[in-house]
Amino acid sequence: MTKIKRAILSCYDKTGLVELARLLYEMDVELISTSGTLQTLRDAGIYTVSIADYTGFPELMNGRVKSLHLKVHGGLLGIRDSRLHEEQRQEHGIEWIDMVVVNLQPVDEIVRRAGATPAEVLDHVDIGGTAMLRSAAKNFRFVTPVTQPRRYAALMHEIRANEGSVSYALRYRLAQEAFATTAAYDQAITSYLMQHEPPVE
Repeated sequence: MTKIKRAILSCYDKTGLVELARLLYEMDVELISTSGTLQTLRDAGIYTVSIADYTGFPELMNGRVKSLHLKVHGGLLGIRDSRLHEEQRQEHGIEWIDMVVVNLQPVDEIVRRAGATPAEVLDHVDIGGTAMLRSAAKNFRFVTPVTQPRRYAALMHEIRANEGSVSYALRYRLAQEAFATTAAYDQAITSYLMQHEPPVE
């Protein structure tokens, strides 16, 4: 089992997040967060690195570009027991990322908040969060992808029981949930767009 040393947290639903983050912090896990989650954790007294400081690039284009960076996805997708991947990690200054905790804004809330026009709905679509979930789930052999606050209790139990690690079986179940989450998210957006006229040029 891979001991968790570094985790990215980027959550729309903050339920139970502080408790999970505090446990990780107490186990000397480096915590990295995007702006909204960062503020929540810092307000709770939990030291957290901004993703902008971690990557060396600011959040750009009204927040559209935050986590789409080599240091993030290289850190998630690298195969830890591959000599080539390890050499490239060192060459490019990439650190392994062992956990991603991401939950997405529900599509029905996007639709209601956006006023139900395709252009506004698309403006709220989460790209970076879904990308991180897919990268983590693809590499679940080494990375723990977490999408649902209801999983935090079991996750925290395993982390305590395994001295900072998560079992292969739980990582696999969480990867299944991550892919199901991103698939449902994309399908909901697809269904909405198919029922509406395209944005005016």
